[in-house]
Amino acid sequence: MVKTENNTDQLLTQIIKGIEDVKGNDIQILDLREIENTVCDYFVICNGNSNTQVNAIVNSVQKGVSKSLKDKPWHVEGTENAEWVLIDYVNVVVHVFQKHIREFYDIEGLWGDAKTTTIPTNY
Repeated sequence: MVKTENNTDQLLTQIIKGIEDVKGNDIQILDLREIENTVCDYFVICNGNSNTQVNAIVNSVQKGVSKSLKDKPWHVEGTENAEWVLIDYVNVVVHVFQKHIREFYDIEGLWGDAKTTTIPTNY
């Protein structure tokens, strides 16, 4: 299947829904398309309060994307300790952190040139 802009929009929507379904915190989308030599088009970053919640977010995202879009991640890593889990959908990479690990690595700061969209939550 060829990835189009519409596929990417649908993928981002399903990822955000999966995060929100299990109350993931501080959801941000970093648009990397205007930055040279990036590995993907978007980062979606969020955090959970424990390794249990991080794994729940990861499972919710994967289940929602699989069910709605019939898409599976190209690669997933970090589920063993669930401090920082990366879900790679090729043009969208999801980073699910525990809060203290997110603050330590400061991905948003490293990619400060990216256009950032914060997703408001009601919980």
